[in-house]
Amino acid sequence: MKSYKEIESALIHGGIYGDKQTGAVNVPIYQTSTYEQEALGKHKGYEYSRTGNPTRAALEALIAELEEGTDGFAFASGMAAITAVLSLFKTGDKIIISSNVYGGTFRVLDKVFTNFGIAYSIEDTTDIDALDKKITDDVRAVLIESPANPLLSVTDLSAVAALAKKHGILTIVDNTFMTPYLQKPLKLGADIVLHSATKYLGGHSDLVAGLVAVNSKALAERLAFIQNATGGVLQPFDSFLLIRGIKTLGVRMDRHVENAEKAAEFLRNHKAVKKVYYPGFEDAKGYEINKKQAKNGGAMISFELYENYNAEKFFSSLKLIALAESLGGVESLVCHPASMTHASIPYETRQKVGITDGLIRLSIGIEHIDDILNDLEQAITESEVK
Repeated sequence: MKSYKEIESALIHGGIYGDKQTGAVNVPIYQTSTYEQEALGKHKGYEYSRTGNPTRAALEALIAELEEGTDGFAFASGMAAITAVLSLFKTGDKIIISSNVYGGTFRVLDKVFTNFGIAYSIEDTTDIDALDKKITDDVRAVLIESPANPLLSVTDLSAVAALAKKHGILTIVDNTFMTPYLQKPLKLGADIVLHSATKYLGGHSDLVAGLVAVNSKALAERLAFIQNATGGVLQPFDSFLLIRGIKTLGVRMDRHVENAEKAAEFLRNHKAVKKVYYPGFEDAKGYEINKKQAKNGGAMISFELYENYNAEKFFSSLKLIALAESLGGVESLVCHPASMTHASIPYETRQKVGITDGLIRLSIGIEHIDDILNDLEQAITESEVK
């Protein structure tokens, strides 16, 4: 029986805690590829580390508990996780994706899964009535990000899940931006939740990993088969690092969000900034929905500078905030979605959904807020076209 109720404790004690054999408070790194068997068909629960590894199993039990699902799965990257989930579908099936999603999700659907006869359509999942009309007989799932990458648009997860159930299809939610600390899609009715655990869950920009949690044993059985058959599993050492990172997720996210709220307000009030996208603003589109389904607005911000400021000069003038792919690390990171994270999405599609060439995405870290704001201020000043 659990001795805790709150997620802050589950982050540390959840899943498989410690090592009963030695009393170690941390799950050991079982750095092995295979396991000696006592006799034919008689083993201690493990045969081969692609199929199962005790360190990975501890991580998988942890993400299942944190997301309040039945089972969890750990993969070698977020894209390996998405690929495994999309492998649940077959020729003739169609997947609806949100109108702004991670470019890698679009790319794997557009360039890989279409080769196998799996179709997709890009829809505004924030409009539930319009979405209902888009669910044709061949649609088998809706894949959502909320808040979405990079425009932070908010989708009503409960409403989409109810709509999906009405049509007999799956709801898949990429919860990378919010983590189970801020939002729990399975509790809101989703069937599958996935993470690029490279980001906030790992939290230190030192590993690449993907996690999935599901809401039923039937889905778990299917996904376990795919995981084992295709083999994109997370290695024991990275599983250990990810468990370690998750232990501090609560305190890190609290600091990330505290800084992000101040940074978003700073940018909103700056004369050089034309628009700020942040779901934590009370007047932001989708604020009430996000407030209903998430703890707060998260720590991601996107914004645009006015035309008399040079975005390229802004990037090169930053001294503390790093220009880099990825997000969710303890350090603040900035990127240019149109040429970096979303470059695989065609120009016309990017323009249509609002991913303009002037859009800047900020992942706010846990540095002192004054240093973050000072760096933004000096870089904006340097970028002014005089």
